[in-house]
Amino acid sequence: MSEVQTSYYEFWVETVKRAKETLPSQEYSTWFSRISYISSKKGVVTLAGGSQFILDTVIDRFRDMIANTLSELTGEEISVEFIISDKGQNQEAHTEDNGHEEQRTIKKQNDLSKKIARRKEEANLNPTYDFESFVLGDNSAFAYNASLAIAKNPGSSYNPCLIYGDVGLGKTHLLSSIGNYILTQNPELKVVYVTAEMFTNEFIESLTTKSPQQFKNKYRKVDVLLIDDIHFLQNKASTQEELFHTFNNLYEAKKQMVFTCDRPISQLKDITDRLSSRFERGLNVDLQPPNYETRVAILKKKLQEHKSSLSEEIVNYIAFNVVTNVRDLESSLTKLVAYMDLIGEELTFEKAKQLLGVLPAMGNIARDSLSIADIIKTVGEYFNVTAFEIKGKKKNKSLVQPRQIAMYLARQITDFSTTEIGTEFGGRDHTTVMYANNRVDSLMKSDEAYAATVNKLKRELTSS
Repeated sequence: MSEVQTSYYEFWVETVKRAKETLPSQEYSTWFSRISYISSKKGVVTLAGGSQFILDTVIDRFRDMIANTLSELTGEEISVEFIISDKGQNQEAHTEDNGHEEQRTIKKQNDLSKKIARRKEEANLNPTYDFESFVLGDNSAFAYNASLAIAKNPGSSYNPCLIYGDVGLGKTHLLSSIGNYILTQNPELKVVYVTAEMFTNEFIESLTTKSPQQFKNKYRKVDVLLIDDIHFLQNKASTQEELFHTFNNLYEAKKQMVFTCDRPISQLKDITDRLSSRFERGLNVDLQPPNYETRVAILKKKLQEHKSSLSEEIVNYIAFNVVTNVRDLESSLTKLVAYMDLIGEELTFEKAKQLLGVLPAMGNIARDSLSIADIIKTVGEYFNVTAFEIKGKKKNKSLVQPRQIAMYLARQITDFSTTEIGTEFGGRDHTTVMYANNRVDSLMKSDEAYAATVNKLKRELTSS
């Protein structure tokens, strides 16, 4: 039986490129450039040199490096053989045949790059969002590693996956990173990224234009479905019904699904139980606000992307004070970088503070600027209940939870007494406020999802 013939020429071209970039120029030109690619078979590459003296030196200095690089590039265990011959291609002196082969390799690589870019555009992905540009911290490690695992092996595990967390923490970045990674590795797969609002609008349009089958074909014949901001589906029964059937179709076909939400599924209102149970069937991971060290790392990463620089004092000032989310960090940084670009001068610490204004750290805002009515309104909107219902006498669970959280937040971030808070909540006794405060505090210690919800509302109120 004949040997299986396999060409590793394109990987050899990349190996040569890396050697030229890393080896001292004299060493490369004297020795490495004098070996050439002859042929290959499965797991073996044959290289040639013009004399035994050249080969002895090359084998001694570069054999392991060549074999390791080829193995890394191909994902196979590659061994390297050497022969004496003048027939091979010297990297610096292209023969016509090998020149044509290299051109074909370059064209093939360019065509593949164009195909991948086109597929990413068709999938509606942001091509700048990838795993390498995501700044990893303790707050995001679980979500990041889950996303990377899904990207490397879509449909086999962690399906479905839900990533939840406050705005500006990187949910969309991770979602697009999954899609971009998958298409880079396998552009033949069908990947679709869409927001829940876009999904809803397309569904409505399909009903209007009487083309529901076209809509179903788009979403039920994909290999990877990425849907952002599913909290938008609250109160949209028909769209939820359509997504339910789409979900079942893809799940049975073992196709990967990843969703994002601004809160745990259990906190959503007017989502059908059967759809809610589908979201909870797989892996649910959360994104928390970055800690101080991660915020510094994010700022430094963004400065590199802007090809700009700021003093450590300014970077630390922003990181210490902007504690809400990544988006707010980037906004502060962009303002300073834009000033330097437009004015053309270095930025002093005092000027940076002046441009940014006072950036109070979490919890240091003027408490008298926040009313209890503001807190009740914010909590009510989050839980989809009215201020009247929160202040009312009904004691069903859907009202007790937001009522107690609103009381807790009023106690934590204002200077009002428990008696004053009780009065604002429909004339309740101060002991009711104390009980609510203790109850919420206890639940936050035992329930991470519950704590995430309360902290999200606190951040929203104290950063406004």
